[in-house]
This record gives sequence, structure tokens and C-alpha cells, in this order.
Amino acid sequence: MTPNPRQAQLLDAVRARGSMSVEALAAQFAVTLQTVRRDVKLLSDAGLLARFHGGVRVPSSTTENIEYLQRQRLNEHAKQRIARTVAALVPAGCSLIINIGTTTEAIARELLHHQGLRVITNNLNVAAILSGNPDCEVIVAGGIVRPRDRGIVGEVTVDFIAQFKVDIGLIGISGIEADGTLRDYDYREVKVAHAILQHSREVWVAADHSKFNRPAMVELARFDQIDMLFTDAPPPAPFPALLAQAGVTCVTCPEDTP
Repeated sequence: MTPNPRQAQLLDAVRARGSMSVEALAAQFAVTLQTVRRDVKLLSDAGLLARFHGGVRVPSSTTENIEYLQRQRLNEHAKQRIARTVAALVPAGCSLIINIGTTTEAIARELLHHQGLRVITNNLNVAAILSGNPDCEVIVAGGIVRPRDRGIVGEVTVDFIAQFKVDIGLIGISGIEADGTLRDYDYREVKVAHAILQHSREVWVAADHSKFNRPAMVELARFDQIDMLFTDAPPPAPFPALLAQAGVTCVTCPEDTP
């Protein structure tokens, strides 16, 4: 499903708190209990929320991400804002590694008019997007292709990435936990991300607001291993203090202008 504006705000409210009662949601959004229950049912059927008696919570799975097409639609406008901001800071004539994720794919679309880029990627969607830029050389990593999202993973991918040293590593992630760790679900994907961290002069992470306080099984990195974090809303506590302590530049992407 594609959440309507109220449903998207409801989803954000639950994610910010971890769980909420149906009554609290109805009061916050000035709608009836019946409307909230209908929204909650639609969101839970889509796997975005989990219901319990009298309320709703964030799905508790730390082992499996939501389905790729759902991730494409979820917070789509926020990802577009992040993508425009990131692309505006990518200089012409630089080298990048871009990893797996719907946010990094949005960034690729915003790089279609950049000149003189050399992009290495383990994401076939990114490769397909950037092949539309005649002034961009795209290098695709070898490895095992995951059918669900066309990401490329495995030891061959890690070895391939290790050949390079690029200006910027652009990484999308699944979750940022309150201890300042960046996390994902597939350990094979994370091993590729580790190689990207090691072979990038700067590491930029793109994560919309829903990624904060979202659990995932495998540690990808810590804040002190990245240089910049791009997001669409000010991070909640304790993240600003953790980012400052680690020396990470946090860029909150501006709202769209009319």
C-alpha cells in the first residue's frame, strides 16, 4: 500500500514512540476510533505496524526487512528530499561507491545530470538508473544477485570493492539504534558495506527519519566510522549528542519549496 498523508503521520507517530494506544492516536489526529482502527488495519496488513489489544506498535522483527516495493513507496518524498540534498553536494568529476537501498536509488536519479562521475555499485537498480547518464562511467560489482531487490552480495563482491579507493562511499541503511550503531538485516550485504567503509575517503550515510530507533540484526558501522549523515528531520534524542561526540556532520534536508 501507499499510505495517505494521515496514515504516514500515524506511522511516524508510532515509530517515534515505539507503541501507542488507539485512543491516543485518535486524540492526536482528531479522528474517530473507527478511522484509526481502519488505518491501523491497513498498515498492519501491509507489514508496517503490528497490532496488539488496544494499540499498535512497530514490528519487532530484527531479522527481516519489509518487502522491496513497500520500501520504495515508504517515505518516498523524504527520500527524494535527501537525494536532492546529497546530489547537490557531490562534485563533478568524483568517484563514488553506491550500495543497496531505495534511498541510494533515489540519489542515483538525482545524479543523472552530473558530469565526469565514476560510480561503482553493487546495486543493479543504481546501475540501470545511472546508465542513462552518458557522462557517467558505471562499474558493476560481481557476486550473487538477490532477486528481491537486485542487490549484489557475497565474497566476490567484497573482493571486487577492495580493488578501489573512491572519494565518497554512499550508504543506505535499515536502522540506527540508540547506541549509535547503524544496522542492516543481511550479513552478506553488511560485509560489502564494510568494504565500502574501508575503501572510501569519505563515508556519507542517507537515512530518512523512520530509520532512527529501528532495530536490525547486523551491525554495519558506528557513528565514528562515518563523516556525514543526511536525513529529512532533526534526529530525536539521544542521536544529536552521539553524532556530535563522533564528529559526524548531520544534514537535515530542507522541505520542498512550492
